Amino acid sequence: MASVRDLKKDINYVLGDIIEAVYIVEAANNKKDSKEGAKIIDGAIETFDGLIAKVNKKDVENKKAHLSAVRSELETKAKSLVDELNKIS
Repeated sequence: MASVRDLKKDINYVLGDIIEAVYIVEAANNKKDSKEGAKIIDGAIETFDGLIAKVNKKDVENKKAHLSAVRSELETKAKSLVDELNKIS
């Protein structure tokens, strides 16, 4: 199992890459500050805040299972955001 630090880095990198991809798609399509892009960025930020709060939660019974669930949630939510991004490109 990866460390908490590595999980936090993964959360940051994955969601940061999604936000960057929104800007790239908008620039490629000449759609600066589109509503769809803003929605995806807001979703990524909300997901980041929620997942980091879960990782930092101290009163969990089984830490390994808890962190595994957080990693699984990251994958699910990131896939959903990427699917939304693919719709606007």
